Amino acid sequence: MEKYLKQKRVKGDSMIQDLDLNKTKVKVCSRCIYDERVASISFDEEGVCNYCHQLEKLKNDYGTGSEKGEEEFKRIAEQIKKDGKGKKYDCIVGVSGGTDSSYMLYLAKKWGLRPLAVHYDNTWNSAIATENIRKVLGALDIDLYTHVVDNRESDDIFKSFFYADVAEIEASTDLALAEVMYRAAWKYKVKYVLEGHSFITEGISPVGRNYFDGKYIQSIHKKFGKLPMKTYPLMTFNRFIFWSTFAKIKKIRPFWYIDYNKEDARAFLEKEYDWKYYGGHHLENRMTAFFHGIYAPQKFNTDFRNNTLSALVRNGNMSREDAWVEYNTPPKVEKELLTYFKKRMNLSDEEYEEVMSREPKSWVEYPTYKKRFELLRPLFKVLADANLVPMSFYLKYCFPIKVEK
Repeated sequence: MEKYLKQKRVKGDSMIQDLDLNKTKVKVCSRCIYDERVASISFDEEGVCNYCHQLEKLKNDYGTGSEKGEEEFKRIAEQIKKDGKGKKYDCIVGVSGGTDSSYMLYLAKKWGLRPLAVHYDNTWNSAIATENIRKVLGALDIDLYTHVVDNRESDDIFKSFFYADVAEIEASTDLALAEVMYRAAWKYKVKYVLEGHSFITEGISPVGRNYFDGKYIQSIHKKFGKLPMKTYPLMTFNRFIFWSTFAKIKKIRPFWYIDYNKEDARAFLEKEYDWKYYGGHHLENRMTAFFHGIYAPQKFNTDFRNNTLSALVRNGNMSREDAWVEYNTPPKVEKELLTYFKKRMNLSDEEYEEVMSREPKSWVEYPTYKKRFELLRPLFKVLADANLVPMSFYLKYCFPIKVEK
């Protein structure tokens, strides 16, 4: 712990000021644990941050966990069944082996839907996650559509981001999964994609240091990559527009409407399907685990656990004091994870340390679609209201933001 504290304080805008929330020198939201170093944060006269207010508005808009929300989702589910009549599948569910997506598969069957599970394999899956997918799909008799990227190509993209000194080292996975779900939906003429995101249990991470889109991935890879993108499913701007405006494939997030508790879901999965917990949020994939446990905290002084911890505080499942202590305690890291990363990336200890010690760069230093998204904000508002793009995309990517490099 002592070494961790010292290392983080040396880096300037340290995440750790004091383990005692009442003694910390940074301003912290009076309702959650977002503090003044979070991008574009502001506080009202009672010390409540703008992100807490944003989530409260979403909760009211969607009726999350209330009769209003439950009834609205029931209507959506009936529409999915109606639109899927005569087809083999009526919806797509992206799967990772994690809690949310595994439980979403169970709920989809419970609601009488006919889901097709879709998985993007970046070749960094943990053995536990792979086994979880197998167990749940087998028990629920759900088919699986998988896109496996060439492992050398996948690693070349990851290594490009590492060399670029930017934070979004595993962003290519998130964008690829979205593209693969669209492709599967198009192939099977399905009009609905169900996503397992919950702003109640996860929040909506602010855009500041972290951002990604197809242009960003393409520009980073073009500058630092060595292998051509042949098997990687890149979502360009034109493809994104095609999926949302012409194919009209809807993105539905059931947990934005219904009552959902991640801890209860995990207990259910363990009991019913012998599903195994992988040790922490986002740890079902080893690249994601490296990003959250090593790369973001050590190179960028950023710890995304505040999203989940703040959500637990808002929901009354954890005190602000306990959440602050956990947030300012070193994240759990698999023992051999760093060794595995260096081996996959073909990095010597010296080269790894040299890159990690370099000054971080920001996504604003590379080409992206961000200005285009802002310019088309009215269009994306219409699409978000119609569930043709995620509302979180509209809120995060379609407005100008102040970025701290």
